[in-house]
Amino acid sequence: MTVAIITGISGQDGHWMARRLAEDGVAVIGLSTDIERARNSVAGLSNVAVQAFDYRQENAFADVLDASGATLIFNFAALATGQGMFDAPWEMGRLNGGFVLDILEAMRTSSRRHSLRFVQASSSEMFGQAETMPQSERTAMVPKSPYGCAKLYAHHMIGVYRATYALHASSAILYNHESIRRSTQFVTRKISASAAAISLGRQDTLELGSLTISRDWGYAPEYMAAMLRMAASETPDDYVVGTGRLHSIGDVVELAFSHVGLDWRRYVKINPAWVRPIESIGLCADPRRIFDGLGWRAEVALDEIIAEMVDLDLVRLAAASQPASGE
Repeated sequence: MTVAIITGISGQDGHWMARRLAEDGVAVIGLSTDIERARNSVAGLSNVAVQAFDYRQENAFADVLDASGATLIFNFAALATGQGMFDAPWEMGRLNGGFVLDILEAMRTSSRRHSLRFVQASSSEMFGQAETMPQSERTAMVPKSPYGCAKLYAHHMIGVYRATYALHASSAILYNHESIRRSTQFVTRKISASAAAISLGRQDTLELGSLTISRDWGYAPEYMAAMLRMAASETPDDYVVGTGRLHSIGDVVELAFSHVGLDWRRYVKINPAWVRPIESIGLCADPRRIFDGLGWRAEVALDEIIAEMVDLDLVRLAAASQPASGE
């Protein structure tokens, strides 16, 4: 049986990748610093085991790789996005950047290195304040946050190790991607949860830093499918993964509130203090290369994604208001 390692399995992407691999009959070993959250994330999935992991411990990943016999590696371990892109920069550098070097070194020194396949979850934040739009694999990367800088270090090291040691290591340059598994620290989930709560009378207003910031938002399960195609490809490479469509936070707000029949202008307040110190703008993918090379294309539209998120938040809020059994 094929074995895969998923780092950061407790997050949105880790969940969807584990689900997809389990459905394909792959045994999954999930690594996480939060073992209870990880177990909850993969509850009900067959052939998925989770274990606590210290990403700061030298050679720890090599030990897991050797003991597991895994041939597939997907790395989603990363510290803080959203407002937290400027939080804890040293730790961010170690986890988002340095840990990828641990993976590459483990692959390089493994006796099975030619059978290993690694796909890194890179980020559109590496482009920073891009001078051209949309961005492709050839666009200059000038990150404007510690998060983007750390991701770019990892991205470049993948290229170095791929060229020097012939490792099957690829970088998926993922643009923003959402789903019902997204946590409320991200603006899309904050918006969907607030729209649901306001529609049910549980909340009065939604406070945001800006409505004009724009991103290329896609559907997380589809982006995991793109990474699987990269792992299965005969030749490792780096690909931009996105929809090629740009939407503003204001667009997301309008979609969420209109889904519950509300005029967002009555409930949304702007707090400029919440805007990041340096805000990236106009991050929109040019995904033609992954379509031409691997046949992947984003299909699910943003209105469908936001509607799904709002609907789940409505269900959760309704469930939370019900009295416990026996009361």
